[in-house]
Amino acid sequence: MGCSQAGPGDERDQVARRVADAVESLASCWFAAAEDVTPHLPVRQLLALRTIQRRPELNLTALAEDLDVGLPTASRLCDRLETAGLLERSVQPHNRREIRLVVTARGRRLLADVTEHRVRRMAAVFATMTPGQCAALEQGLFAFHAHADPGPTTVG
Repeated sequence: MGCSQAGPGDERDQVARRVADAVESLASCWFAAAEDVTPHLPVRQLLALRTIQRRPELNLTALAEDLDVGLPTASRLCDRLETAGLLERSVQPHNRREIRLVVTARGRRLLADVTEHRVRRMAAVFATMTPGQCAALEQGLFAFHAHADPGPTTVG
């Protein structure tokens, strides 16, 4: 059961178009907040760092799979993050061929700063909305998240 009982290509497509427009506004706010933080990281590097922080058991191969990139691309992402002092790579004690990825204290501070800037930007927009609009947005986003990604609910 979807957003409406209408057939494909009509009402649901119109809803999807309106939501796509709204998501562009949200994404603009989201990415602009990340640009407020120094050092400024490209989106893919920020996503890699956030992914490693959330899943500390990840190795380079798993990171590449998680980001849906090739192993050389993931390795270059990690090279850049390591050069910036945001990530450390070390050999796993139990498997010397496996590289362990760890977000440094500086990397954790950067991610916390990005999150704080995002929260402040979104809160400024929410301040212009009614409580009902905020509740509807929250409910709708959580429902979308649950249907798009049936895994654990984490927003980052």
